[in-house]
Amino acid sequence: MTYDQVASITQVAALLLFIALFVGVLVYTFWPGNKARFDRASRLPLEQDTDQEHHGRS
Repeated sequence: MTYDQVASITQVAALLLFIALFVGVLVYTFWPGNKARFDRASRLPLEQDTDQEHHGRS
């Protein structure tokens, strides 16, 4: 096996791994059961700002 063959196989394997991870992230992101978690996380910075004002921190 030559270096070029190994490099080609490695590049294809890395591309397939990247695609699999990307699809996994997309599935996780758009899974209906995660909507409540993401909604809660999207409001967190606003709630933290409000909490800091009430406790006198800046």
